[in-house]
Amino acid sequence: MSQRRMLRALLLGALLSCLTLPSRAAAFPEARIYIEYNASANDLGFHVSLDAEDWTEVEIRNPRGATIFEVEGQAGYAQLGLTELFFEGAEPSLDEFPLEDLLALFPAGRYSFVGKTVDGALLRSRARLSHAVPAGPIVSAAVGDDGVVIRWEHVTTAPAGFPVQIVDVVAYQVIVDSLQVTLPESATELTLPEQFVDSLGQGEHPFEVLAIEASGNQTITEGTFTLEEPGHKSFFFQRK
Repeated sequence: MSQRRMLRALLLGALLSCLTLPSRAAAFPEARIYIEYNASANDLGFHVSLDAEDWTEVEIRNPRGATIFEVEGQAGYAQLGLTELFFEGAEPSLDEFPLEDLLALFPAGRYSFVGKTVDGALLRSRARLSHAVPAGPIVSAAVGDDGVVIRWEHVTTAPAGFPVQIVDVVAYQVIVDSLQVTLPESATELTLPEQFVDSLGQGEHPFEVLAIEASGNQTITEGTFTLEEPGHKSFFFQRK
């Protein structure tokens, strides 16, 4: 066989090989599984957030290969596909459901997200679930001449009784009614906008401060502050 014919045969073989190999699956733009712990209520749940264009099927498998969640669009959703998906697992009280047993249901490690789009393309991503959970922030709120100021202390450890792991808080989030603000890890307080405070009216108002760990795990502390008549001041400290 001549050198030219041999080269042509090699190129043809390589082309046929490429055509028969399965196409590489695209990744989910977002695929997350994380823990949310409410330090005030002492309950804990496992949440999932994912996003991709025009998917029709999604399956999530734990590090042991067991399927823990599966969903498939039907009728119109099967033809048009879906995009975002977020859901919260039930959040049992740790007073009734031991933490060790709850964490055993969702072992730490890599979880596989496998999906399919309307046109049959595969989607595949991995997300790591960590058991590093931050302690609940110690919070306070003051109402005075400077407005409503919500404060908290930095979180550097896990809650008492949780697995002893390094905790790296990367952000704090404050939620008051419809207002939701995420701040960097260096922040220790938030002054609520005056117009927003005016919209709340008199009385007691709940708020939450979340400590968000590098893994995505987050812990909530609940509190309240009281708005009184103009000219009055109110101070309230609470960590339920």
